Amino acid sequence: MTTGLSGQAPDLDTVRRVTGAVRQNIERVIAGKPDVVNAALVVLLAEGHLLIEDVPGVGKTQLSKALARSIDCSVRRIQFTPDLLPSDVTGVSVFNQDTRQFEFRPGGVFANVVVGDEINRASPKTQSALLECMEERQVTVDNATYQLEKPFMVIATQNPIEMEGTYALPEAQRDRFMARVSVGYPVESAEIAMLEGHTSHNPLDDLEPVTDAGEVRKVIEIVGRVHVSSAVHRYAVALTTATRTSNDLHLGASPRATLHLVRAAKAVAATQGRDYVLPDDIHGITSPVLAHRLLPNVEATMSGRTTSSILSGIVESVPVPSASDSRGSRA
Repeated sequence: MTTGLSGQAPDLDTVRRVTGAVRQNIERVIAGKPDVVNAALVVLLAEGHLLIEDVPGVGKTQLSKALARSIDCSVRRIQFTPDLLPSDVTGVSVFNQDTRQFEFRPGGVFANVVVGDEINRASPKTQSALLECMEERQVTVDNATYQLEKPFMVIATQNPIEMEGTYALPEAQRDRFMARVSVGYPVESAEIAMLEGHTSHNPLDDLEPVTDAGEVRKVIEIVGRVHVSSAVHRYAVALTTATRTSNDLHLGASPRATLHLVRAAKAVAATQGRDYVLPDDIHGITSPVLAHRLLPNVEATMSGRTTSSILSGIVESVPVPSASDSRGSRA
């Protein structure tokens, strides 16, 4: 076993044990969607945030709740509505008549896992209340800064079809989500199994935690020690740079997107039992990590080209480093 940046070999057995238990737990609720479940786990281990975007009734909220309930930690759910205020999200200072002092009452983001349901139904003012906590893991209210406990993950859902009474997420907000996934419709066998197992009771009611916040923090630390060679770093930068110079895109991927791409690839490698990242790890998560950050230009939109098709062409055009270069030298 090779060593990571800290000089210690990553404990990949712990990663596989924890992720395997959480995956199995989630699949008791969300059947037939292993790729979506894996993406959610990767985002958790990479200390990112997840945006679940799909039509109503396919299990967006079920997926987010199943992941949250699989971890024995603090969980809060925020139902985003047009009348939701920023103070409902971050918290507010309240004057205490007894002590004659202002006391801070934490808002919904003070939890390890925050489930934001229908995030695009809140006003842009309320949506912006999440910007600081998602990027810096802290909340500032009345000139006082409060740190958020690790792990901290925001799992937000939104419906891309219904536009009435919704506010599109601004680019700065979307860029803070490490990945965007779509649950999609289940296959026939999975939908039949759902009818047989979900009509008499809700499987979420029987879901018990299979790990806790302390163990998740340990796994996140292990993932951080996964090795990334210079060749893979250059490959990730080449991919995001290509989006910025594409003639079909008005807005390319940010440097934050490059960082998220590498962090997610490290989590993918660790869950597959490797202590080093391969180009395939980058390639496999390019779409969920980058697609929601890109904006096609007018010409591409008029010609019917989607963001996914443009991104696929960019990925195919970027040279992939060899396996030997990808492993590189390690500490």
